[in-house]
Amino acid sequence: MRNDIRNRVMIVSGSDSFLAKSLISKIEANGQPTFYTRGNEQEIEARYNQIGLIILFMSEEIEAMTDTILYIKDMAHDIDRKIILIGDDEQHEIVEKLIPETIILDYFRRPLVMEDLLKCISSYMARHMGNEKKKTILIVDDDITYMRTVYEWLKEKYHVGMASNAVQAISYLARNKADLVLLDYEMPVANGPQVLQMLKNDSETGSIPVMFLTGHSDRESVLSILNLNPVDYLLKSIDKASLLNKLKSFFEQSET
Repeated sequence: MRNDIRNRVMIVSGSDSFLAKSLISKIEANGQPTFYTRGNEQEIEARYNQIGLIILFMSEEIEAMTDTILYIKDMAHDIDRKIILIGDDEQHEIVEKLIPETIILDYFRRPLVMEDLLKCISSYMARHMGNEKKKTILIVDDDITYMRTVYEWLKEKYHVGMASNAVQAISYLARNKADLVLLDYEMPVANGPQVLQMLKNDSETGSIPVMFLTGHSDRESVLSILNLNPVDYLLKSIDKASLLNKLKSFFEQSET
């Protein structure tokens, strides 16, 4: 069973840094529960459902932390969380080669301006973990370029996850609550209809609304899609404004 109370800040450092640990009291004094780890995978795995935001406190050991950084990157992607980087420009150059910019929330140079960091944390947690939490949309599409385009269109208004195949989609939904899945109808290995059936057969995902994405607008293709009873379908030729309007209308109707 998923735990939706995921609001702790996880601070990760490659050493027992006094500066990194001192962040805990300052962040908690600002009202945000926080914990510290040197990147122990078992410890992080045990606290997956508590993590709302990750701070990577970069130190001189950063080049020896490649495996840990890659693990954190994969974890952040799986549970749809962001990473704040703290360090110097040389350390930042090393890390940005390992972590995609879509996962990085912000980068703070040392010496750290604590007020700016606390504002960044508070703003993010209010948007994603508080009462004003954005709706979460998972995009499932093997066309990475198209998926990233849709991500860019939606990221300001929605909390957006991405999966390029069925395995990634199921893994994401095992750790995250989604309000809508945008599902490519035609994918290799497991296509859209097969993924939809997987979701319906699982009690945790069976009630998640699904909209199919398709590049075909002919009558036969549309009827094939509608026969699967998705909440709707979207042509991949849809533009940004039309997509945002479509999603806005869907969520407004679903809340009435």
